[in-house]
Parts: sequence; C-alpha cells; structure tokens
Amino acid sequence: MTAFDGMRRGTGSLVLAALALFAASAGAGMLPDTAAGKVLDARLKAFASGSEEQLERYKALHEPALDIKRELDFYGATGGFDVLKVERSEPHAITAVVRARDADSIGRIMLEVEAASPERVARLQLQPSTDVPAEFMPARLDLAAVLTGIQAKASSMAKRGQFSGNLLITRRGETLLSRSWGHAERDKERANRAETPFRIASMFKMFTAVAVLQLVDAGKLDLDGKVATYLPDYPNRELATQVTIRQLLTHTGGAGEIFTPEYFARREQVREHQDYLALFGTRAPEFVPGSAAQYSNYGYVLLGAIVERVSGRSYYDYLQAQVFEPAGMHATGALPEQQVGAQLAVGYTVQDGRLKDNREFLPWRGTAAGGGYSTTGDLLRFVQALQSGKLLSSTRLAQATQAQNGDGWYGFGFLVGGVGRLRWFGHDGGAEGMSASLRVYPELGYVLVGLANVDPPAAERLTEYFSNRMPL
Repeated sequence: MTAFDGMRRGTGSLVLAALALFAASAGAGMLPDTAAGKVLDARLKAFASGSEEQLERYKALHEPALDIKRELDFYGATGGFDVLKVERSEPHAITAVVRARDADSIGRIMLEVEAASPERVARLQLQPSTDVPAEFMPARLDLAAVLTGIQAKASSMAKRGQFSGNLLITRRGETLLSRSWGHAERDKERANRAETPFRIASMFKMFTAVAVLQLVDAGKLDLDGKVATYLPDYPNRELATQVTIRQLLTHTGGAGEIFTPEYFARREQVREHQDYLALFGTRAPEFVPGSAAQYSNYGYVLLGAIVERVSGRSYYDYLQAQVFEPAGMHATGALPEQQVGAQLAVGYTVQDGRLKDNREFLPWRGTAAGGGYSTTGDLLRFVQALQSGKLLSSTRLAQATQAQNGDGWYGFGFLVGGVGRLRWFGHDGGAEGMSASLRVYPELGYVLVGLANVDPPAAERLTEYFSNRMPL
C-alpha cells in the first residue's frame, strides 16, 4: 500500500491504508464459495455500497465490533477496491490481493472465520505493500503522457473533492510540473498557489533524523547510546536503559503512540516536547526493544527532547539554524497555531459525511514527530541540500536512506523502497485535513512532491501514479 504514515491516524504505511482497504469491492467470481470467502465477499460488497444500512446488516451478521462511522469516512476517500487474486483459500481462512480502484495501491487481506460460527469474523489483517508487485504494475509511459496523465488525475480528484493542493515534479534540476489545484481557504476563495505552505504531518521526522545524525557526526550522540545516557532523569527506567537512538530512528524501540485519549483530554496543555514526556514518560516499551518494527510517533518526540538536551537549545531553534537556513527553507516551520500566518492552507476533513476544517484536531504546535508546515519548493530545496552535502555527508545520507529495520520499509527518518534504478526514499504524512508525499529517485533523478489540504491519501495517490508510470 501507499506508505502514508499519518501524524495521528497512521502507523507507518499501515493503519489508514488498512482501514481504507475494507471499502473494497470483490472482482466478479473471484472469491471462492467457502465460509471465509463468503464472509470476505459480504464485507467487501457492503463497503463498496457506501451504505450505512448495508454496513449495519453486515455488522450484525458478521462483525459486531465494526466501526461504521470510521469506515464510511474512509470509503469516501477510496473509490473502492478490486480483488486481483486469491493467494490462499481454506474453508475458514482466505488471503486475497486487492488494489484500490482509484489508485495503484496494493494490499493483502487475510480473513479468518470462527470454526464454531463460520459466519463470524475471528481475525482480519492487512499486509500493505510499499511497492506495487511487478505482476500488477501499470505500463510505463513516455514523459509527456505521464505528465498529462497525472494532471488529468489530479483534476479529476479535485472535482470529486479528493484533492486540493500542489504538485512539483523535477528531474535532475529541471522542473517538469509545478501546478496548484483548489483553495487554501474555501470561505474566502483563496486559491492554492505554488508558495502556499501546507501542514506536512509526519514529514517532519526527516528533519528530526537529520538533526540527530548531525549530532552523531559531531560526536554528541551515539547511534547505539541509550535514552538514559541523554535523558538521565527519564521516568521509566526500562525504556531509558534499553532503547537506543538507532531504535528510535527506525521505529524499533517500542516507544508507542502519542495520539491517545490521555493526549486528547489535554490537547491544549500538551505544548512542548517535555509536556509529552511528562504525559507518557512512565510507559514501558510495548515490546522488547529491537525485536519488532512498529511506527512510533512518541519515539520521535523522544528524539526531539534528546536533540534539545544535547544541543542546549530548543528543537525548533536547532532546526532553524542547522537544517532550514542552510537549505534555504524560509517557509518551513512549526510555530504554535495561534502564531501561524494567514498564508497557511486551511485543512479540510470529512467527518460524518460532511466537510469541516481540521483545527479541532491539530496539536498546539508541531513536534519532532510531525505537525509542522512547508511548501513544495522548500521540500525540493531540502532534497537538494541533502544531495549536495550541505546537511549530511554522502556516506551518512546513504545510510539514512537505506533500509535499517527488519521489515525493510524505513531507514533513519526516511521511508524507503524500490531496488536498483527504482530505489527511492522520502516520507509521507497524513492526518485529518492534511496529506503530504515526497519521493526521491537518486538514480533516475526524479523528485516528486505532493501537498494537499484534504484527507489522505490525496497526495500519495498522485506521487504513486507518477512513480509507477514514469519513463526509466
């Protein structure tokens, strides 16, 4: 699936895509006439209907814990999915490969039913694919055709309310496409422009990782140093004495999430990194550090606090001086919401079938885990500064943009994928009313930036479309 990690909803490339996949539609005659096949078929058809009534019927018969409101919200952004093939079929279990109807995203649904009550779901799991398998890859196009195609797709999505934002595509320094769609503020009919800043959610993790790696290279941090070395007063000693900087960077430390009921009850009071540590600092790791990979926003909050402790200045001041200024990124930041200028795009999210602005979901300010803002131009300048050695050495950048966790989808602060000439790195970000996607193809020279002020996966769909069709 598309690797949109989501500042609030996502866990790496997993959660939002997992939920959205249930809005699928089975291919005619594709699913077997088994207990598991019948239940999966019923689930897919109920969601393809987009009907609350049909979902209620399915829920009563098959899946009492189903969250219909959440699924309807996600269905509105998906267009449905089609079954491509059945990989495994047993009387009480089935695994099917599915693809989004309005995107290239591929995922694998594994469903099991109860042996005693085969009409009831016992287990349902999604295994997303970061890259489209070769057998399902669309045909490559020439450059003119793919540029025409992505603009047509963006325009079509914009007409359906699924996209509003900016696209920037370059190759080896040449701008191939720079275009805006939709409004930055609908009530005032303020149009999106090339210089419009958008909230970029978890994309900020790239900046955090660069800061950490700069401090490693300066001898102030050790990748295998423990949290306790840099935060000696950290409350939970199990986490402090076991989790390393490397594990926080690669989502293998088990540090957990920040968007919890405890956080939302105190959203206006949780303002700086230390406030998050005060709220979550007593938690133990969710698994043995280093034994698994699970996307962790709190792990990056910890890194932000460590940057502050080691550098002797605020995380925001460090980024401004050591990342944004050297890169020429003058429209990027994470000011508190009440201090953000009026030029920022307002985010719009679908809730209960209605469009509303996203201010009630926003943190007081962005953190090292995400929540700040940037422009397509600034993100291009960030990539150029990385590749020119202004921010990291070529050796350190190569390390950061290679797979560093066991599952192979994350380096040090960067999502990674592809092989050979198609190797790429970047990051996605998504939450209510914000969608962001950056993909860099070092061998081919492409840089793709998509920013949107609507729900994910708006931007990711478009960078994915180009990636899967661009000429090699």
